[in-house]
Amino acid sequence: MKMQRFCSMLALAGTLIACAGARAQDDPQTSRAIPDSFAPVALTGTLAKVRKSGVVAIGYREASVPFSYLNARHEPIGYSIELCKSLVTAIGDAINLTPTILWVPVTPDNRIDAVTSGRVDLECGSTTSNIERQKRVAFSPIIFVAGTKVMVKSGSPIGSFRDLAGKKVTLTAGTTNEKALRDLDSKFRLGIQLQIVPDHAQGFAQVADGHADAFATDDVLLYGLIAEHAGAGGSYRVVGDYLSYEPYGIMFRKDDPQLAQVVKDTFQELAADGEMDRQYKRWFLRRLPSGTSINLPMSAQLETIIQTTAGTDAQ
Repeated sequence: MKMQRFCSMLALAGTLIACAGARAQDDPQTSRAIPDSFAPVALTGTLAKVRKSGVVAIGYREASVPFSYLNARHEPIGYSIELCKSLVTAIGDAINLTPTILWVPVTPDNRIDAVTSGRVDLECGSTTSNIERQKRVAFSPIIFVAGTKVMVKSGSPIGSFRDLAGKKVTLTAGTTNEKALRDLDSKFRLGIQLQIVPDHAQGFAQVADGHADAFATDDVLLYGLIAEHAGAGGSYRVVGDYLSYEPYGIMFRKDDPQLAQVVKDTFQELAADGEMDRQYKRWFLRRLPSGTSINLPMSAQLETIIQTTAGTDAQ
């Protein structure tokens, strides 16, 4: 399996002849000539871009705890960041080069444009993979499953979405959560006063400062924000049923078959050798660099997804 992947990577780099030559040494009868099918493959798309520049541009988020956020030294860290670092290593293997990483901050509102415009090569945050977005960008296999919920201060009377009627609810611009709340508000005529902010940190701050009654985003991000602010005073809780289904993936450009193959092969290997499970435990069960822990066991649904990813291309 590993040798098959290794030769596949070399093929992308245009050096499959080396693999063919290795087989020819094992079998002298095949050493007369290298078949046309083993001709070098020209690099295209992102791999060609990285081979020329020596750089992989990674889009990161500043406050998507524990997926993609800045530590005390203002360095991008998190679950998605670690998975993307593995992708960068695989890209380097594919083009026979060790690329450097250019870190590019993105927001929910500009992340898709950052990918399609070429400003970033991989978007490594907490981005939902859905049919609408897949019309513009490509996604890795699913790395997490979340859903929209609501965070309020402890003691708030809000316990379900119906209690949001007439209340001020903060949402992050450009997210599927925004659409979910707008649809809910329209369907049930709740008269919610929606307040749109550019990032999750500001959404949390609106509730903390008393400028909003609730903040709606993916449940895991709410737990992460609560954990990160545990020592800052205030007490918060996540309430109500799920208001949407949010499967996360790493974003990259569409119509880039060579990069898509690298992404697929890499995630199959990360799932099969247990690295995805190890990274999950590191970021969701153990203490974060801040000293707090989200303490969120892996869902049965995500376990099944990772097992399926590990079985992809299994022989």
